[in-house]
Amino acid sequence: MKQIIIFIFWAIVSCSCGSVTFNMSGAAFGNAKTCQVVYFENRADLVNPRLSALMTDALKDKIQSSSSLRLVNSNADVLFEGEITGYNVQPQQLTASGAAAKDRLTITAKVKFTNELDSEKSYDKSFSRFQECDGGELVNSSVESRLVDLILPELMEDIYNEAFASW
Repeated sequence: MKQIIIFIFWAIVSCSCGSVTFNMSGAAFGNAKTCQVVYFENRADLVNPRLSALMTDALKDKIQSSSSLRLVNSNADVLFEGEITGYNVQPQQLTASGAAAKDRLTITAKVKFTNELDSEKSYDKSFSRFQECDGGELVNSSVESRLVDLILPELMEDIYNEAFASW
């Protein structure tokens, strides 16, 4: 029993003497210092006229708030290019009368991320997110704006994490 107590004491003392450092950023920028975000063209069949500007600005805001990268207009270390490929409204639940009880707004964007300093970290990929509302509400532009405002941060998080998260 004495040996077990000594072993536990030794283990506690040994573990407490080490030095541990944590990096809370969760992002790996390497030597990148600059970033360019090219305007996202809207190529969806159903077009929200404000979405291109909103999406481009949302990605710039995400980069500025979550990294030390400096936004530039050319010759960047990392580059985001993309297009909106989907803006869809689909009924999700039908009532007994056949009307939609819920509608789902889905936004899809194809993004090409180029890391000029480490091409292995580059990607070309589609991202999609959705939000739902009560059926028939999407004819109201304030409901549509609210859903877009909920979807864009989720999309930007996905795009940013795919580029910079070091899991």
